[in-house]
Order: sequence, then C-alpha cells, then structure tokens
Amino acid sequence: MAGILTIQLKSTIGNKEVNLKKVEHYIKNNSDKKLDLVVLPEFFSTGVNHKAFDETPEDEFGGETIKKVAQLAKKYNTNIVAGTVIEKVDNKSYNTSFVINRDGKTVGKYRKIHLFNVMGGTEDERITAGNEIVTLDLDFAKIGLATCFDLRYPMQFKELAKQGAEIIVHPSAWIVPDEIYHDEQGLKFAQSTYLAMLRTRAYDNGVYLVSSNQTKEINGRVSGIGNSVIIAPTSEILANAKNDQCAVYADIDIEIVKYYRSIYPIATID
Repeated sequence: MAGILTIQLKSTIGNKEVNLKKVEHYIKNNSDKKLDLVVLPEFFSTGVNHKAFDETPEDEFGGETIKKVAQLAKKYNTNIVAGTVIEKVDNKSYNTSFVINRDGKTVGKYRKIHLFNVMGGTEDERITAGNEIVTLDLDFAKIGLATCFDLRYPMQFKELAKQGAEIIVHPSAWIVPDEIYHDEQGLKFAQSTYLAMLRTRAYDNGVYLVSSNQTKEINGRVSGIGNSVIIAPTSEILANAKNDQCAVYADIDIEIVKYYRSIYPIATID
C-alpha cells in the first residue's frame, strides 16, 4: 500500500511565503500517516496571478520556491509533485511541475503542453507550451504528469498509460467565472463535469489519478472549483476535498493497476 496526500489551496495572490507556509501546514498535519506522494496545485505559490508570473518567475531549477519544497520533501520523507511554478529559461516562460524525491532531489519536471487559450483564456500570451510527455519512476510507483487543461486531451493520458504510468498526477487551477461560481446549479454542473473527466481518464487508462486544485474566489472575476481528488482505476473516488481549503488522504494499492491491466491491456488495445 502507498499513501497519497493531495493539497487543495486558496493560494494567496502573489505571496509565496504565505502559500509555502500553507503547504507545510497541511503536510505537517498529515505527517503521522504514510506519505509516499504529496501533490500541490497549479500555481500553488503565486495563485492565478499574471503579474506574479511576469515579475517573479523561477529559474530552471525552480528557484527559492522549489528549494523550499525540496526541504519539505526531505523533512517529511515524502515525494512531492510541486505543480506548478512559472519557470523562465532563455527568455521563455513555462508552466512547470517539479517532481522532488524523499532526498530533496529534483528527479523530473513537466512543462504544460496544452495551454488554456479558449473561452477567454490567454495563457499563451505569457507561457510557451511544453512538448514532452513525461513519466518517471519514484521509489513506490511510476507516475505520469499532466496539468489542468491537459485534461481535455485524452490521448495524452493514454500515452502516459502506454509508457507505464500507474498514477497520473494532475495539478490544476480549474476556474469558472464568478457568475457561475455563485450560481448553485452552475457550480454543481461545472464540478460534476470536471469530476466526470477525471474519473473517465482514470478508468479508461487503468490508473490512479490524483488531482490537486485551487478553490474559492481568486480575483473578483474567476474562482477555483475545488474537488481535488484521489481516484482509483475503477473510477471510484477515494477522497475528495470538495470546496474546502484542506488536504485529503488515501491509501492506494498499486497491485490493483497491475491486475486491471492484466485483464484489460490498455497499452496494446489499439
């Protein structure tokens, strides 16, 4: 069995120090559990804040933000997917998740491929799209990486499964306009659609799926829909943070992935 913690934040806009303290608070409060993997949301350190993206990006090593996350990984003896920070390299900015092992070493990173450029999204005005699908081996399982709007592209998830991912990790800042967020039926529909996509990606690919999202009001125009979840290969939701700023935990069994694939060979079915 492996222990998974996903952290759901209402990140304080532009205040990396406060947001990193929130991250440590939730890890510390769950440190009595078996922590094999901790997942942080998209833009966990800055919030969804274009000014912070432009003025305070991190370097190719993740800067002081990833240095602090690495200290937490080592202190609490866990792997962490720190998704995401704005990484600036050669005058290009990427929306990047860093993967840190229990020794505090960065063992991989993923630059978001599918940018949010529809329905009013303008992510490509500041961010350069990545071009590499990423899987990597941790000490307890093989993980695949995706970020937020990648969820709308099922073939990326299928490729992660074909490359052997047993867990797909999905940091997110899934947002809706405030008029939807403050409408009970509108919010319920947005959240149920988001969960339906997550559950389908898990079920179709025979993987555990761990999503970590932003929640609550962001900037007076948009809000995060929460629902950070840990989902089994059967599509069962094992833990759901719903609308709260909090962390949720589940024990998972990687052998279930191996069994599922023995009876339904995802990687070779087409």
